[in-house]
Amino acid sequence: MQYIMTFIWSFLLVSMLTYVVSSILGVVPNFGLAAILSVAVSILVFIVSAIIPNDPIADADSH
Repeated sequence: MQYIMTFIWSFLLVSMLTYVVSSILGVVPNFGLAAILSVAVSILVFIVSAIIPNDPIADADSH
């Protein structure tokens, strides 16, 4: 379920970004490119979440 929701959120955010940037540039928005970029963003989020450790950080007093 987390993979599906990550893709949905990345698709919505990348589509919004594509729309805003294309409006600023005055060109027609390309939502096919937004869908491809959202898959890439989803994969990047999965990689980053796998790299970041889940261990708690030790307090400064324990040193």
